[in-house]
Amino acid sequence: MKDTITIKDLRKTFKVPLGSSGKFFGKREFKTVVAVNNISFNVKKGELVGFIGKNGAGKTTTLKCLSGLLVPDSGEVEVLGYIPSKREYDFLQKISMVMGNRSQLWWELPANDTFLLNKEIYQIEGEEYEKILNEMVGRLGVKDLLDVPVRKLSLGERMKCEFIASLLHAPELIFFDEPTLGLDIISQKNLRDFLVDYHKEYDSTIILTSHNMEDIRGVCKRVIIIDNGKILYDGELQELIAKTPDMSLEEIVRKMFTS
Repeated sequence: MKDTITIKDLRKTFKVPLGSSGKFFGKREFKTVVAVNNISFNVKKGELVGFIGKNGAGKTTTLKCLSGLLVPDSGEVEVLGYIPSKREYDFLQKISMVMGNRSQLWWELPANDTFLLNKEIYQIEGEEYEKILNEMVGRLGVKDLLDVPVRKLSLGERMKCEFIASLLHAPELIFFDEPTLGLDIISQKNLRDFLVDYHKEYDSTIILTSHNMEDIRGVCKRVIIIDNGKILYDGELQELIAKTPDMSLEEIVRKMFTS
């Protein structure tokens, strides 16, 4: 079976201005920052992969290259048999991205309006839409929130609705970028449990980035640890933990970043 994700020697750089020198006279200087430095990895269908790294390590840049939001400088990227940067309609129908610091819900409108909009965008049949919606609404316990303006929902309630909006079209591949950011412990646990259950039912491939190691432990079987744009570790989570049983996952990761 062909891999869901294939990355070979992916590289992405950005030009960053040096201070305010020349800002008003057209002589501004820039430096090149390497966000992702020739990384390679494959992901098979149905895998649950945790993507771990410090701020600026290259996690989100990699996800954006995989979803087609960014075009790599060099290297090969293939996702579900497509070149992501081409942003083909059939490709976009098969993926989804949930970002803890971004929202696709309309702030002044009820979440249900966003769900109906996504139904049309993804051309979901009526019966299938109702089936998936009712299933997720029941699991997440948000039935009484669907007609409440999003601005009146708590952060945890909003994130539950974000999950529904992003998963209505039953994507084959889902990118989660800090999905539990800012949530209380109970909301975090609820969303982790939902993710695990969703994966079991739909056999979707999930890539999860998080600074919260409880997210990684609760959801992922495999982890990729990245720092300064390079992969430090790619393997089974339990194997990583077993190598240093006297250390917590947080301590293991911290040690890798400082060694």
